[in-house]
Amino acid sequence: MVTTTVAQFSVTLRRHLDRDGRSVGPLPDWAAPCTLIPLYRAMVRTRAFDQKAVALQRTGRLGTYASSLGQEAVGVGLAAAMRDDDVLVPSFREHGAQLWRGVTMRELFLYWGGDERGSDFGGPRQDFPVSVPVGSHAPHAAGVALAFRLRGEPRCAVCVLGDGATSKGDVAEALVFAGIWQVPLVVVVSNNQWAISVPRTRQTAAATLAQKAIAAGIEGEQVDGNDVIAVRDAVAEALERARGGGGPRLIEALTYRLCDHTTADDASRYRDDAEVSAHWPEEPLLRLRAHLHAAGAWSKTEEEALLAACREEVEREAAAWLATPPQPAATIFAHTYATMPEELRRQAAEAAVA
Repeated sequence: MVTTTVAQFSVTLRRHLDRDGRSVGPLPDWAAPCTLIPLYRAMVRTRAFDQKAVALQRTGRLGTYASSLGQEAVGVGLAAAMRDDDVLVPSFREHGAQLWRGVTMRELFLYWGGDERGSDFGGPRQDFPVSVPVGSHAPHAAGVALAFRLRGEPRCAVCVLGDGATSKGDVAEALVFAGIWQVPLVVVVSNNQWAISVPRTRQTAAATLAQKAIAAGIEGEQVDGNDVIAVRDAVAEALERARGGGGPRLIEALTYRLCDHTTADDASRYRDDAEVSAHWPEEPLLRLRAHLHAAGAWSKTEEEALLAACREEVEREAAAWLATPPQPAATIFAHTYATMPEELRRQAAEAAVA
């Protein structure tokens, strides 16, 4: 018997800042303080929104909410790499990306408060709404990207998934078709190490999640998901390649979920406090702030002013949401059918007078 190696693959890891905010090599040309400060501001703003949303849920004024604590660099970094006419297809933890792209805090509060008007964005009109079902939005993203290719439009779709979603058939099928059709799609896997209560090691035997793209004929790479420079750099490179006809790419962003899965979860039941504490020193805000401070580009005064501005915005937007009159009960029937079936029309009429 003779055996011959017919194919070999590798997965690379991209990082620009270590956990202490020090550069581990030359930074990209764009990564000057004047560009990094807006990224830092966006991550702080995201966390401020996050904290308010959790507080509102804990006091019974908001529905179940999925925090992005510790993962802000993924959302902000990928959104900063996108063009305005690209399309974001998010899961349920991409508040930073949505805020960067023009979704308002009030709209996000509306959505998480159970009001679908929160999905009718005033800003990025073609971005998709939040997808709570795990992985089911991946085929939608592949379809969006295929439409761009068929129309000859230099646009890209960016689909964001959690690590657990990569074990779903929807995602595997989306990657297969994206590879076959060579569509302008970038899939970002936010690997926060936990799919609800299931750790990464029990989700899959694969050495990396990035390598799952290789079987579909797609390039896959890892990036330090707590390094916003690395995330923005990797996604920008993938988007440029896809926009030029180079096909899709999957980016596995390595991060950590510092919070419960959602406000309906109690993570202390399945993971130790010591494990979580070990990840706090590498969180993305602390890392970039240390880098900017070492460069002489950020001060305590600027930090305090930013925190105050974010608190003011969050309180103002939350108050506006709380003052928004609820929709009539009959609107639950309004957005499913182009022509409402007779039975639903009857139920809507009953709801209108209830």
